[in-house]
Amino acid sequence: MLKELRIRNFAIIDNLTIDFTEGLNLLTGETGSGKSIIIEALEMVLGGRASREMIRSGQDKAVIEAMFFVDKNLQKQLSEMGYEESDVLILTKEISEGYPSVSRINGRPLTLNVLKTLTGRMVDIFGQHEHQSLLDTGNHILIIDSLIPEEGKILIRTIREAYIDYRGLQKKLQELSVSSQERERELDLLKFQIDEIDAADLKEDDEAIEQQFKRLDNLKDTIAQSYQALALLNDDYESPAAISLIEKSIEMIGHSGRYDRILQEHGNSLQAILYELQELYRGINGYIESLDIDEEELFLLRERLDLVNTLKKKYGSSVEQILSYRDEIEERYNRLINIDKELEKLEEDILATKEMLLGDSENLSIIRKKVAEKLQKDMEKELFALNMDNVRFKVDFNRTKEPTDRGVDKVEFLISTNPGEDLKPLSKIISGGEMSRIMLAFKGILADMDNMPTLVFDEIDTGISGRTAQVVGEKIRRISKSHQVISISHLPQIAALADTHFVIRKASDKKGTITKVERLLEDERVDELARLLGGVEVTETTRKHANEMLQMSNRMKK
Repeated sequence: MLKELRIRNFAIIDNLTIDFTEGLNLLTGETGSGKSIIIEALEMVLGGRASREMIRSGQDKAVIEAMFFVDKNLQKQLSEMGYEESDVLILTKEISEGYPSVSRINGRPLTLNVLKTLTGRMVDIFGQHEHQSLLDTGNHILIIDSLIPEEGKILIRTIREAYIDYRGLQKKLQELSVSSQERERELDLLKFQIDEIDAADLKEDDEAIEQQFKRLDNLKDTIAQSYQALALLNDDYESPAAISLIEKSIEMIGHSGRYDRILQEHGNSLQAILYELQELYRGINGYIESLDIDEEELFLLRERLDLVNTLKKKYGSSVEQILSYRDEIEERYNRLINIDKELEKLEEDILATKEMLLGDSENLSIIRKKVAEKLQKDMEKELFALNMDNVRFKVDFNRTKEPTDRGVDKVEFLISTNPGEDLKPLSKIISGGEMSRIMLAFKGILADMDNMPTLVFDEIDTGISGRTAQVVGEKIRRISKSHQVISISHLPQIAALADTHFVIRKASDKKGTITKVERLLEDERVDELARLLGGVEVTETTRKHANEMLQMSNRMKK
């Protein structure tokens, strides 16, 4: 159950704490006092999308914190999710101006999907406009499925997995089922590409062709430059060459070093350098004389280079990629050649999967119809107790043309609220009061089935009054005996039945407008009920009426 809700800097809420109790918790207050803002804050901390627009003006961060007492099942789920087992669960939501919003469980951050998975079993919130989801016939089958036993839920999972396989096989068949004309065209293209690549007989060393071609294409210039370099080493008649100059240097050092040991050593080193230069000269000269400009080889290299570059433009930026592409298209070619056998096998698999889908769907449909029969009786019973005396409720089944991920059933809820009227879709109901009671009946049945600890009703009493308001209040009261109920209401008949009554007030000061909450004592409840009864002006008559209503409700509780 929800024990405490703390809200700071959220909309018109400055700093607010509500300590909830077991049973029926009622929130009342003037229009615009902030009642629905409290529910909106609760929705956000439970995993709803945060909006920075909800941060209180002048603040940079809003914080919402909800403390729950949880049962053993939820403690086990927390443990499986990697959190420490505890009977106290604290959810925190921080909404900041400059940063993404952050959700935490007991101080540890987590994603919204994980949070929703957990809180989906803790709190069910019914807002003023939630009946719109009930008017969507697509949700009707989901309601039936939420009531079916475990064997049915196993079938739903099996059908969903089989349907995924079924659609995958259909997609594969569609991709392969090209016309014979298109297949012949593709086969011709693939054969041409395979032959073109094979004819090139590509090798790994084809990657080096460009370098070889550049070397041969520039060989004349290479030889000329090399001979100029040799001339600078030796045999240059126009200017002294390096070897001649070093020889002359050795001769001079040898003469001046006759009486200097250090100069003699340098002269010896210079002599060694001379030998190396002479050897290098002979090596370069020999290599250059061996070079031969082969015009035929250059022509062949140019042709090979053009061929490889052409293939790269078509099939890949490297020889490796070209060969890889060739293997891929050969596989596609072979599949197209043998496509008739593959198509036949696919069609057999699709038929077998569809038969399995239909078989499981028929079994699931039987289970759903049994659940629907009970739901029909339970709904009529619940609605009768909610002052809808002549109501008839039916779950209508139709079949889909093709199996879906939920089987073959199309489910729609039909209702007749007056004697002699035909059954009509829920969407044809105009009365907001009738819609509120229908939704409350569903909530009561579903809450008992899924053991939801906390139910929140945000002005579920819209469109009702008088005797109907009384029976709706009694229904909410009965639900609160097995569930914690938090309800926003504007009707005194419902407010009088509360175990704990909070009043929400809006106050203004120099800093702005803020929302305050106050838990009412017994005599204070009389004043609030009188306000609900009398509107703007509270008289002694309305106070007396409120006191009688409260005493009658207290006797009813006992």
